[in-house]
Amino acid sequence: MNLVFRIAEQADAAALNRALQRLSDDLGDRHRARPADLERAGWGAAPAFRAVLAERAGEIVGVALYSPLFSTTRGGAGLYVSDLWTAPQLRGQRIASRLLGAALADGRHLWGAGFVKLSVYDTSTRARRFYDHLGFVSAGGQSELILDEAGCAALRGAE
Repeated sequence: MNLVFRIAEQADAAALNRALQRLSDDLGDRHRARPADLERAGWGAAPAFRAVLAERAGEIVGVALYSPLFSTTRGGAGLYVSDLWTAPQLRGQRIASRLLGAALADGRHLWGAGFVKLSVYDTSTRARRFYDHLGFVSAGGQSELILDEAGCAALRGAE
């Protein structure tokens, strides 16, 4: 299998969005992003994410989408991997671990990243086994919390 791993460019926004749509479909999630959303967020004045693509014969067969974060308890920068996807027919071939490694190398170069954080659905047992195998551990005593659009609007009103 001849795979190429590379950092996504703005011209990849539509193909990146299709790959992320496949991830959403696999998870049963709603997918609201459009290529224009990715272009604005990923290649605007202050990029909110980066992505590593795995390609075979010009087709995206894997993606890791990540952004920097800083932890005062760890004393440094890290990566938050929000999306990790490999084409179903290629799973089990170490593509996802190579995507994570490429994302970490990019994050280490750009931000001095020394750790990786991510979330996994409780129902994604295969994904959890994969992350356990790589050495990820549960951040005990923590809960992931999200403030949705309505909550953000209310917070903006409190300014």
